[in-house]
Amino acid sequence: MTHHEFTTPVDEAAIRALRVNDTVTLNGTLYGIRDATQIHLFDRGRKTRFDLAGHAVIHTAPNVKRVEPSPAHPAGYAPVCVGTTTSARMERFTRPLMSQYGVRMIIGKGGMLADSLAAFAELGGVYLAIVGGAAALETTWIEQIEDVDLDDLNPESLWRFRVKGFGPLLVAMDSHGTSLYTGLKAAAAGRRAAALASLGVK
Repeated sequence: MTHHEFTTPVDEAAIRALRVNDTVTLNGTLYGIRDATQIHLFDRGRKTRFDLAGHAVIHTAPNVKRVEPSPAHPAGYAPVCVGTTTSARMERFTRPLMSQYGVRMIIGKGGMLADSLAAFAELGGVYLAIVGGAAALETTWIEQIEDVDLDDLNPESLWRFRVKGFGPLLVAMDSHGTSLYTGLKAAAAGRRAAALASLGVK
Protein backbone atom coordinates (compact mmCIF):
# COMPACT_ATOMS: atom_id res chain seq x y z
CA MET A 1 0.00 0.00 0.00
CA THR A 2 1.47 3.33 -1.15
CA HIS A 3 0.33 6.91 -0.68
CA HIS A 4 0.31 9.23 -3.69
CA GLU A 5 -0.08 13.00 -3.70
CA PHE A 6 -1.25 14.52 -6.98
CA THR A 7 -1.74 18.01 -8.27
CA THR A 8 -4.28 17.79 -11.07
CA PRO A 9 -4.30 17.22 -13.97
CA VAL A 10 -2.46 13.88 -13.98
CA ASP A 11 -1.38 11.67 -16.87
CA GLU A 12 -2.24 8.07 -17.66
CA ALA A 13 1.10 6.74 -16.40
CA ALA A 14 0.48 8.16 -12.93
CA ILE A 15 -2.97 6.56 -12.83
CA ARG A 16 -1.70 3.17 -13.97
CA ALA A 17 0.84 3.24 -11.14
CA LEU A 18 -2.03 3.13 -8.63
CA ARG A 19 -3.17 -0.16 -7.12
CA VAL A 20 -6.17 -1.11 -5.02
CA ASN A 21 -5.55 -0.23 -1.33
CA ASP A 22 -3.20 2.63 -2.24
CA THR A 23 -4.29 6.06 -1.02
CA VAL A 24 -4.40 9.37 -2.87
CA THR A 25 -4.49 13.01 -1.79
CA LEU A 26 -5.46 15.61 -4.38
CA ASN A 27 -4.51 19.24 -4.78
CA GLY A 28 -5.52 21.74 -7.44
CA THR A 29 -8.75 21.38 -9.39
CA LEU A 30 -11.60 18.98 -8.66
CA TYR A 31 -14.88 18.90 -10.59
CA GLY A 32 -18.26 18.20 -8.97
CA ILE A 33 -20.74 16.26 -11.08
CA ARG A 34 -23.94 14.31 -10.55
CA ASP A 35 -26.82 12.54 -12.32
CA ALA A 36 -28.48 15.53 -13.98
CA THR A 37 -25.15 16.96 -15.08
CA GLN A 38 -24.27 13.79 -16.93
CA ILE A 39 -27.75 13.26 -18.36
CA HIS A 40 -27.50 16.69 -19.96
CA LEU A 41 -23.95 16.10 -21.21
CA PHE A 42 -24.46 12.63 -22.65
CA ASP A 43 -28.20 12.24 -23.31
CA ARG A 44 -29.18 15.79 -24.25
CA GLY A 45 -26.14 16.88 -26.19
CA ARG A 46 -24.99 19.77 -24.03
CA LYS A 47 -21.33 20.73 -23.77
CA THR A 48 -19.17 22.20 -21.04
CA ARG A 49 -16.58 24.91 -21.42
CA PHE A 50 -14.40 23.16 -18.82
CA ASP A 51 -11.42 21.02 -19.79
CA LEU A 52 -11.74 17.84 -17.71
CA ALA A 53 -8.78 16.00 -19.27
CA GLY A 54 -6.57 14.39 -16.64
CA HIS A 55 -8.83 15.51 -13.82
CA ALA A 56 -10.90 13.95 -11.06
CA VAL A 57 -14.68 14.27 -10.72
CA ILE A 58 -16.58 13.79 -7.50
CA HIS A 59 -20.18 12.58 -7.38
CA THR A 60 -21.84 15.43 -5.53
CA ALA A 61 -24.63 18.00 -5.55
CA PRO A 62 -23.16 20.41 -3.01
CA ASN A 63 -24.98 22.57 -0.52
CA VAL A 64 -23.78 26.08 -1.36
CA LYS A 65 -24.82 29.65 -0.66
CA ARG A 66 -24.90 32.57 -3.06
CA VAL A 67 -22.55 35.39 -2.15
CA GLU A 68 -21.31 38.53 -3.84
CA PRO A 69 -18.60 37.64 -6.37
CA SER A 70 -15.19 38.54 -5.00
CA PRO A 71 -11.59 37.31 -5.20
CA ALA A 72 -12.45 34.82 -2.46
CA HIS A 73 -15.68 33.75 -4.20
CA PRO A 74 -15.17 34.30 -7.94
CA ALA A 75 -18.16 32.17 -8.95
CA GLY A 76 -20.52 33.90 -6.52
CA TYR A 77 -20.86 30.77 -4.39
CA ALA A 78 -19.43 29.66 -1.07
CA PRO A 79 -19.38 25.99 -0.03
CA VAL A 80 -21.60 25.06 2.92
CA CYS A 81 -21.49 21.26 2.81
CA VAL A 82 -19.98 19.26 -0.04
CA GLY A 83 -20.87 15.61 0.46
CA THR A 84 -20.41 12.60 -1.77
CA THR A 85 -23.32 10.63 -3.18
CA THR A 86 -23.67 6.97 -4.13
CA SER A 87 -21.91 6.23 -7.41
CA ALA A 88 -23.52 3.05 -8.78
CA ARG A 89 -26.51 4.76 -10.35
CA MET A 90 -24.09 6.77 -12.54
CA GLU A 91 -22.42 3.62 -13.87
CA ARG A 92 -23.31 4.21 -17.52
CA PHE A 93 -21.48 7.53 -17.60
CA THR A 94 -18.01 6.30 -16.62
CA ARG A 95 -16.88 5.35 -20.12
CA PRO A 96 -18.08 8.53 -21.87
CA LEU A 97 -16.58 10.69 -19.11
CA MET A 98 -13.25 9.05 -19.82
CA SER A 99 -13.42 8.63 -23.59
CA GLN A 100 -15.02 11.98 -24.46
CA TYR A 101 -13.68 14.24 -21.71
CA GLY A 102 -10.48 12.54 -20.56
CA VAL A 103 -11.47 12.14 -16.90
CA ARG A 104 -8.97 9.96 -15.02
CA MET A 105 -10.38 9.67 -11.49
CA ILE A 106 -13.90 9.24 -10.16
CA ILE A 107 -14.55 9.91 -6.48
CA GLY A 108 -17.66 8.62 -4.75
CA LYS A 109 -19.06 6.17 -2.24
CA GLY A 110 -20.35 2.64 -2.57
CA GLY A 111 -18.30 1.64 -5.61
CA MET A 112 -19.12 1.08 -9.27
CA LEU A 113 -19.77 -1.98 -11.40
CA ALA A 114 -18.18 -4.18 -14.07
CA ASP A 115 -18.54 -1.75 -16.97
CA SER A 116 -16.69 0.94 -15.04
CA LEU A 117 -13.96 -1.50 -14.05
CA ALA A 118 -13.51 -2.42 -17.73
CA ALA A 119 -13.34 1.26 -18.71
CA PHE A 120 -10.71 1.94 -16.04
CA ALA A 121 -8.60 -0.91 -17.43
CA GLU A 122 -8.97 0.05 -21.08
CA LEU A 123 -8.69 3.83 -20.75
CA GLY A 124 -6.56 4.30 -17.64
CA GLY A 125 -8.73 5.35 -14.72
CA VAL A 126 -9.45 4.69 -11.05
CA TYR A 127 -12.27 4.90 -8.55
CA LEU A 128 -11.38 6.64 -5.29
CA ALA A 129 -13.67 5.89 -2.36
CA ILE A 130 -14.83 8.16 0.45
CA VAL A 131 -16.53 6.82 3.55
CA GLY A 132 -20.17 7.91 3.77
CA GLY A 133 -20.98 10.59 6.32
CA ALA A 134 -17.73 12.51 5.86
CA ALA A 135 -19.24 15.57 4.17
CA ALA A 136 -18.23 18.01 6.92
CA LEU A 137 -14.62 16.86 6.65
CA GLU A 138 -14.66 16.91 2.85
CA THR A 139 -15.85 20.51 2.89
CA THR A 140 -12.77 21.59 4.85
CA TRP A 141 -10.62 20.32 1.98
CA ILE A 142 -12.27 22.72 -0.49
CA GLU A 143 -10.57 26.10 -0.60
CA GLN A 144 -12.86 27.76 -3.11
CA ILE A 145 -15.60 27.32 -5.69
CA GLU A 146 -13.68 28.72 -8.63
CA ASP A 147 -16.32 28.44 -11.33
CA VAL A 148 -19.58 26.74 -12.29
CA ASP A 149 -21.06 25.61 -15.60
CA LEU A 150 -24.53 24.29 -16.54
CA ASP A 151 -25.80 26.24 -13.56
CA ASP A 152 -29.44 25.99 -14.60
CA LEU A 153 -29.16 22.47 -13.12
CA ASN A 154 -28.19 23.80 -9.68
CA PRO A 155 -27.27 22.11 -7.38
CA GLU A 156 -26.41 19.43 -9.97
CA SER A 157 -24.35 21.96 -11.88
CA LEU A 158 -20.82 21.23 -13.03
CA TRP A 159 -18.69 22.72 -10.26
CA ARG A 160 -15.01 23.59 -10.38
CA PHE A 161 -13.51 23.43 -6.92
CA ARG A 162 -10.01 24.37 -5.83
CA VAL A 163 -8.89 21.81 -3.28
CA LYS A 164 -5.94 21.34 -0.97
CA GLY A 165 -5.15 18.11 0.87
CA PHE A 166 -8.30 16.42 -0.43
CA GLY A 167 -7.90 13.00 1.12
CA PRO A 168 -6.52 10.52 1.77
CA LEU A 169 -8.87 8.69 -0.59
CA LEU A 170 -8.79 4.92 -0.99
CA VAL A 171 -8.08 3.39 -4.40
CA ALA A 172 -11.02 0.97 -4.48
CA MET A 173 -10.97 0.13 -8.23
CA ASP A 174 -7.82 0.37 -10.33
CA SER A 175 -6.74 0.16 -13.98
CA HIS A 176 -5.54 -3.44 -13.58
CA GLY A 177 -8.99 -5.02 -13.26
CA THR A 178 -9.00 -5.16 -9.46
CA SER A 179 -11.91 -3.99 -7.32
CA LEU A 180 -12.29 -4.05 -3.55
CA TYR A 181 -16.01 -4.47 -4.03
CA THR A 182 -15.67 -7.86 -5.74
CA GLY A 183 -13.97 -9.32 -2.69
CA LEU A 184 -16.38 -7.64 -0.29
CA LYS A 185 -19.38 -9.05 -2.15
CA ALA A 186 -17.97 -12.58 -2.04
CA ALA A 187 -17.11 -12.28 1.65
CA ALA A 188 -20.58 -10.97 2.47
CA ALA A 189 -22.20 -13.82 0.54
CA GLY A 190 -20.09 -16.30 2.48
CA ARG A 191 -21.06 -14.82 5.84
CA ARG A 192 -24.71 -14.80 4.84
CA ALA A 193 -24.57 -18.47 3.84
CA ALA A 194 -22.87 -19.39 7.11
CA ALA A 195 -25.45 -17.47 9.16
CA LEU A 196 -28.35 -19.11 7.35
CA ALA A 197 -26.76 -22.54 7.76
CA SER A 198 -26.38 -21.97 11.51
CA LEU A 199 -30.12 -21.31 11.64
CA GLY A 200 -30.90 -24.43 9.66
CA VAL A 201 -32.10 -22.42 6.65
CA LYS A 202 -31.29 -23.88 3.25
